[in-house]
Amino acid sequence: MKRVTLFVNGSSTNGKVAAVFGSMEDVLSVASVKLGIRASCVYNGSGGHIDDVTLIRDDDVLFVSEDDDLGPPDHRLAEHTHTDWLTLNVGGRCFTTTRSTLVSKEPESMLAHMFRETDVWGNKRDSRGAYLIDRSPDYFEPILNYLRHGQMIINDGINPRGVLEEARFFGIEPLAEQLEALIKASQPAEDHSPLTRKEFVRFLLATTTKSELRCQGLNFSGADLSRLDLRNINFRLANLRGANLNHSNLSGANLERADLSNACLDGANLQGVKMLCTNAEGATLRGCNFEDPAGGKANLEGANLKGVDMEGSQMTGINLRVATLKNATLKNCNLRGATLAGTDLENCDLSGCDLQEANLRGSNVKGAIFQEMLTPLHMSQSVR
Repeated sequence: MKRVTLFVNGSSTNGKVAAVFGSMEDVLSVASVKLGIRASCVYNGSGGHIDDVTLIRDDDVLFVSEDDDLGPPDHRLAEHTHTDWLTLNVGGRCFTTTRSTLVSKEPESMLAHMFRETDVWGNKRDSRGAYLIDRSPDYFEPILNYLRHGQMIINDGINPRGVLEEARFFGIEPLAEQLEALIKASQPAEDHSPLTRKEFVRFLLATTTKSELRCQGLNFSGADLSRLDLRNINFRLANLRGANLNHSNLSGANLERADLSNACLDGANLQGVKMLCTNAEGATLRGCNFEDPAGGKANLEGANLKGVDMEGSQMTGINLRVATLKNATLKNCNLRGATLAGTDLENCDLSGCDLQEANLRGSNVKGAIFQEMLTPLHMSQSVR
C-alpha cells in the first residue's frame, strides 16, 4: 500500500490523499471515488502517463483525467502543490523527500514550518538547488524516516542521544519521548549489591598509596575488610552495616555519617578517625586504639554509639561531645582528657575507666556505672 495525493488533471487545488494498492484498475477506482469523477488516466507531476501500479511511489503526486484525449498535465502545476519532491542537503549529505512528508506527520515541527509554504523562510540552497540544513546527517536520517512512516528506527552505530538532540532541535516531541524511553531502558540497572572483599582488594591494589581513595556512599554491608590497610580512605556516608573490620587500620579515615551498625571493629586502629554523626549502634570496638601519638584527636562528635562494646579501648583525648552512649560498655577504657560534654551516658558501664581531666559537663550519667575508677571524678568536671 502506498500513500499518494490525487488532483483532477488541470487543477492544483482540492487534492485528496488516498491509499492505493492492487492494480491500476483499483487505483482508478479509488481516484474516481475520491475526486468524484470517472477516472480513466493517471499522470505523474512531470506529465508521464502511468499505466503500471508498480511505478507509483509513496507520497507521489498524481493527476487524474476523465478523458484519454485530455493529455498530460502541465508539469508546472506540481510546483504549486505542497507535496512536490525536494532535496535537503544536511551537513553535506543529500536526502530526497516530499514536502508532504516534512509537513504532514508533525505539523508543528520546525521542518513543517520551514517547508509548508515555498520559500517562506527564505531557505538557502546549494548550487544544485538542494535546501541547506546545517545539522548532522547521521542523526537526521532517523528523523526523516520517522516522518515518512511514523516508526523510530535507528541503525547500528548511531547514538540515540544524538538523534534525541535532533528531535528536540526540530521540535518533534513524540519522537523525543520515544528516544528518551529507549535511552533510559538501555542503561544498566543500578547495582546496589555490596562490594566483596576480593573486589575491594583489587580496588586497593590499583590505587597508589599517595592517591585519595574515595569510597563515599559505597555499599560494604556485611563485607569482610578485616586486617586491611584502610588508612585515610573516605568512607563518608558509606554503608558498612555488619561489616568485619577487625584489626583493620582505619587511621585518619573519614567515616562521617557512615552506617557502622552491628559492625565488628575489635582491635582496629582508629587514630585520628573522623566519625561525626556516625551510626555505630550495636557495634563492637573492643581493644581499639583511638590515640594518635602525633596529637591528632579522634572525632566521634554526635555519633550514635548505643549499646556499643568498647571495652579496653585506648581513647585518650577522644571527642565524644553530644554522642549517644546509652547502654554502652566502656569498661577499662582510657578516657583521659576525653570530651564527653553533653554526652548521653545513661546506663553506660564505665567501671575501671580512667576519666582524669575528662570533660563531662552536661552529660547524662543516669544509671551509669563508675566502679573501680582509676582516678576519682572531680567536681570541676561538672557531672550532672
